[in-house]
Amino acid sequence: MPYRLIIALGAGLISAVVFASAATGPLLMRMALFLLTPLALFLAGLGLGPLAAAVAGVAGALLVLLAGSPLGALVFAASQAVPVILLTYLASLNRQITDGAVEWYPTGRLVVAAALLAGAFATLTLFLLGGDIDALRTALRDMLQSFVNTELPKMPDAPTLGPAEIDEATAIALALLPAASGISTMGSLLFNFWLAGRITLASGRLQRPWPDLAAIVYPPATPLLLAVATGAGFLAGVPGMIAAGFAGPLFFAYVLLGLAVVHYVTRGRPWRPFALWGLYASLFIMNTIASLAIALLGLAEAVWPMRKISPPPNQPPTS
Repeated sequence: MPYRLIIALGAGLISAVVFASAATGPLLMRMALFLLTPLALFLAGLGLGPLAAAVAGVAGALLVLLAGSPLGALVFAASQAVPVILLTYLASLNRQITDGAVEWYPTGRLVVAAALLAGAFATLTLFLLGGDIDALRTALRDMLQSFVNTELPKMPDAPTLGPAEIDEATAIALALLPAASGISTMGSLLFNFWLAGRITLASGRLQRPWPDLAAIVYPPATPLLLAVATGAGFLAGVPGMIAAGFAGPLFFAYVLLGLAVVHYVTRGRPWRPFALWGLYASLFIMNTIASLAIALLGLAEAVWPMRKISPPPNQPPTS
């Protein structure tokens, strides 16, 4: 059996085991395991090619199906396997340009693709939980009630939540579910994409040059996508929730673009460390306000390209 196939099957096995392990144990442990579920798939795809990612994804989904349930296999395929296969395939695309140089699929388009995939999974989540507002509300309330009964007592100084508090928390969760689901999925995909890229780069297996992440550019239609999704998010019922599931990841994409702009324009400046520390501290302390300001900076880049108007004095290394 070729070693590439063995590695791909092993990556699928590891990813499936991590995915299944995320269903048991302490809450923080489960969150960490679910976050790292796609890492092995990304390592296979970036190190051996998208075909290896496809083999790993299929193997992982089959293992979850055999050891778990059809629903678990569907969630694994939709949240892990399919996005990784598509993203690693896009990352492998390249073409010859003048003087024999190779142009690789733009990194900014990969970020937007991750946002759209995350929005699609957020939509699937809505239908898996019920498909209409009443069913979603009931499913979320049952999940919160189960959390209150099983997990909350394990926490020190945990408050006591009665039916009224659970109903209030359910209403908040219902409003936040689509965007939060999309953003968390996109964050997991991009973090593991980046981490697998650094690992394969260090091992000499990365099949494309390391990109300049501070110079990412999105397709021209991306602001329109964000505007349409945000506007449609005000629709009543499930259509508005579906739109919010796409608006959240697209908003997150512009937060990342705003951060990229700041990283780019501060290169070579003596005050760069203080600026970046202040930026991330504000993002941590005043998350909502800071995120909105940074996303607006990313949106402004489409109209007033600060990275072209004020290039940094020192360019980063190409690898």
